[in-house]
Amino acid sequence: MHRGDAAATAEALMRSRYSAFAVGESNYLLETWHPRTRPDHLDLDPEISWTRLVVVRSQGGPFDTGGFVEFEAHHRLGSQQGVLRERSRFVRESGRWYYVDGSVGETSSGRAN
Repeated sequence: MHRGDAAATAEALMRSRYSAFAVGESNYLLETWHPRTRPDHLDLDPEISWTRLVVVRSQGGPFDTGGFVEFEAHHRLGSQQGVLRERSRFVRESGRWYYVDGSVGETSSGRAN
């Protein structure tokens, strides 16, 4: 998907966005962010290592127009480990899924971007 293929589901897009965070592909993150809520630029923290994604619950299939993904993104910052919990909202327009926004839950140890 980082090369331009469309994600079939909201969860598939979430997983590809997590991978983009892990490898520092901010352009892909911006491209898959809905224009209505997309920031002008995105500065990723190179000191954060994203280590694991756990999808808790998701909704949004190939024929839906909206969906969400609840997930835990595990990360490391130096010697500290942490977990970012989020419920992300997605919309599907013209056959492509886009990230809209997310509600962040508590994070533990470390910081997240």
